[in-house]
Amino acid sequence: MIAINRILDKTKGDRWIWLIIILLSMISILTVYSATGAIAYKKGVTVERYLLYKHVIFVILGIGMIYIAHLLDYKYYAGISKILMIITIPLLFYTAAFGEHINDASRWVKIPVIGLTFQTSDLAKLALITFLARMLTRKQENIKDVKKAFIPIMGSVCVVFALIAWANLSTALMLFGVSILLLIIGRISIKQILMVCAGGSVLLLFIVFLGPRAATYESRIKSFLHPEQQHSDKTYQADQSKIALATGGVFGKGPGNSTQRNFLPHPYSDFIFSIIVEEYGVIGAVMMIVLYLVLLYRCVRIVTQSPKAFGALLAAGLSFSLTIQAFANMAVAVGLGPVTGVPLPLVSMGGTSILFTSIAFGIILSVSRDVEEQGSKKVIVGEIPAMA
Repeated sequence: MIAINRILDKTKGDRWIWLIIILLSMISILTVYSATGAIAYKKGVTVERYLLYKHVIFVILGIGMIYIAHLLDYKYYAGISKILMIITIPLLFYTAAFGEHINDASRWVKIPVIGLTFQTSDLAKLALITFLARMLTRKQENIKDVKKAFIPIMGSVCVVFALIAWANLSTALMLFGVSILLLIIGRISIKQILMVCAGGSVLLLFIVFLGPRAATYESRIKSFLHPEQQHSDKTYQADQSKIALATGGVFGKGPGNSTQRNFLPHPYSDFIFSIIVEEYGVIGAVMMIVLYLVLLYRCVRIVTQSPKAFGALLAAGLSFSLTIQAFANMAVAVGLGPVTGVPLPLVSMGGTSILFTSIAFGIILSVSRDVEEQGSKKVIVGEIPAMA
């Protein structure tokens, strides 16, 4: 704990969020170390070697990205968001047409030279949320005007949603939900928001029933609603996850003692929460839920204290995105939602997804740092008359 306090003393921004980042990173390394045993064996390497090259390095890089991002004044992200959107939309088109085809979906793009792949939706989430915060801030004087505010803002949301949903519906739906929350906070009229929801519903139905993954979506929905009517292979992942939850008990089997890691297809990413519950029990599950709830609470405090609209919208959008994704992952693991490929933020194994998540944390801490600095300035100014 002393070492953690020394690290926190060298950082700025909300100390509780920094503490949550450190705890999630530690939990991630411990759980991924346990969950990667089977895949390391299949690849013919030791768990230590596989973990070192595939996860620990990215966790360290992620913390470094958080530190760098939180030192940059959050106001600069307004200009960066415009550049990100210019890059993101063509990249999403490229991914849909020429991306790496994995698990019946083109979601990944291979980075030249280094050979790593990354999901363009991770970049798109960051780009759209920062861009929305920028647009909503700049359009406040004409926020009720359809032509000047509503159409330009919703154009970016609809384009990104459609391009992501084509191959990654769960991520697109969460991003759409975060966008709606930002529109409400940004004072877009409820009538216009309902129009957006109606249009989004039509687009959703089209993608679910006529899109390239229509059969996959239909199968997952049926498996979730009527598991007793499905073949065992259709509900295999959900069944194995429930076994992990059931055998975990109150205190769990202990670190490294999971058995379901050998049966779950993605125990180190999509179903990492199941491994946490199996090894650390109900106590571990409650701890994870509390960490993300505290994260949301601290972010809401930052939003309410931020003196600038852009900072408030930026922190709100990114915090909603992180916490909604976290609870979506946990909901799937416990059987409260159909199976999706949504990772647990800052815990699941995944190189570039950890880096983009880390940048989001860094931006939130940048807003928090500004709130602290503004608060300290008010205190100093307020003390001058008294001293005089």
